[in-house]
Amino acid sequence: MKASEIKWSYSGLKDFANCPKQYHEVKVLKNFKKEATKQMLYGTEVHSALENYVKDGTPLAKNYERFKSQLDPLREMEGVKYPEHEMALTYDKKPCAFDAPDYWVRGIADLLVVRDDVGCIVDYKTGSNRYPDPKQLQLMALMAFAHFPQLQQINAGLLFVAHNHFVTSEYSRDNMDSLWEDFYWNLERLRLSHENNSWQANPTPLCGWCPVKTCQFHKG
Repeated sequence: MKASEIKWSYSGLKDFANCPKQYHEVKVLKNFKKEATKQMLYGTEVHSALENYVKDGTPLAKNYERFKSQLDPLREMEGVKYPEHEMALTYDKKPCAFDAPDYWVRGIADLLVVRDDVGCIVDYKTGSNRYPDPKQLQLMALMAFAHFPQLQQINAGLLFVAHNHFVTSEYSRDNMDSLWEDFYWNLERLRLSHENNSWQANPTPLCGWCPVKTCQFHKG
């Protein structure tokens, strides 16, 4: 498979890096499906509540009112707000529709705010803040630079609402080439796996939650 034919997202590429075999069985062959856990369902519910509050002031459910003080500054930000904003790029890194047949990479920003030549991207997190991973923000910033040519600077952050913790990052249009390079290693590994039809299992403590029951390392 040519590199231009591979379609990916940040979560998919991360799944591949964690375990190529699981990625192949779940994402490519679709022999198994990841079941939604209670934590995942909770995260989806919270994301929806936060999105609606920031977007149009929909009142937060009583058990989520404790997040209000973290969200109000986002509501008050100046600029055009794009909640749950879908973005996609072709292989030559040109903007395209999210469901375009020739899309190469795509993702959804929880909140994108554009004001003149400066953007802000926020990703809501409902889990632990012990191991923050800003790479998803980095990819969202790269796609935003492509979709909004006027943007020169993007300030981004992971908002861990349960911990009132905001982990920030900054991205400049001048550094786009080096920012893309951070993804090329795993993308090349993914291309070679497709080309050689080689999908090695990577046993980790996460094997206990893996849906691929046919794997020799599965812990059912």
